[in-house]
Amino acid sequence: MAKYFVAVKPGSSQEKITQIGEDQLVVYLHARPHDGEANDTLIKLLARHFKVAKTTIKITQGAKSRNKVVEF
Repeated sequence: MAKYFVAVKPGSSQEKITQIGEDQLVVYLHARPHDGEANDTLIKLLARHFKVAKTTIKITQGAKSRNKVVEF
């Protein structure tokens, strides 16, 4: 099981993932943090980036924060 600390930047002009450490990511999202849209988009981007199924990715901490812990 992989564990990553993710800093989310919602409302960005582009969607991208930047790795800043062995287990630290910065994820830039178009989506705003409204009705869970940013979390849904985050899971889709991470699934595509790591080539895993969306259902395997879980936000274990910080679901309503810009700083999250994600496991898959």
